[in-house]
Amino acid sequence: MHDLFDPTDRRSILDRIDGLNPQSQRQWGKMEIAQMMAHCAVPLEQAASGRQVRQRLIGKLLAPFVRGSILGEKPFGRNAPTDPDFKVADPRDFAQEKTRLLAAIDAFVRRGPDAMGNQTHPFFGRMRGQQWGWLMYKHLDHHLRQFGA
Repeated sequence: MHDLFDPTDRRSILDRIDGLNPQSQRQWGKMEIAQMMAHCAVPLEQAASGRQVRQRLIGKLLAPFVRGSILGEKPFGRNAPTDPDFKVADPRDFAQEKTRLLAAIDAFVRRGPDAMGNQTHPFFGRMRGQQWGWLMYKHLDHHLRQFGA
């Protein structure tokens, strides 16, 4: 299982981000490249902040049924639903959002799996630190594949 806390896995993600450019075209979905990077930065920033959030009711009800598939080996499918808090619809600057995303990855990794194990996910609730690493890797991988990276 790929894990954003693993240095080799993280390097592959960073290399793929480095390969993006303002002309990178989406393979599916509605976001432009800079919007996608902003979208990916938001959950990383939220998690790295250490600010506790409460698990939403919908997560309490549905998480037990989808946790295994979301945290499993299989990549996220195309056009998966997006949390409304993470939607980015306004135009964004590519260079700014790339810098922001790289900083968010760095902040998340510096926080580390031990600290993340004390963090509540807004949908899944409590997760082990390693599960946070898996989830963030899968989310980034999904959107990098969306742009052919």
